[in-house]
Amino acid sequence: MLTASQLKAARALLGLDQSELAAAAGVSLPTIQRMEASEGVVRAQVDSLMKVLGALDRLGVEVIGPEQPSNARGRGVRLKND
Repeated sequence: MLTASQLKAARALLGLDQSELAAAAGVSLPTIQRMEASEGVVRAQVDSLMKVLGALDRLGVEVIGPEQPSNARGRGVRLKND
């Protein structure tokens, strides 16, 4: 799952604005805006969410889930080591 805060943080790590992420993911700008306006976990159609997650992965961002290994517990994002 992806939270609105994670999405905003991932975009900031990449230095992208909402329209640039929308273009990279192949979704509309309003879709990104709605995702980032979500309370907590992003609410979106599965197809749109998968496109955004795929774009973040291609662009070099790893989304960290609540129980995935990291220096601390909780959710987050980080640049990949590729």
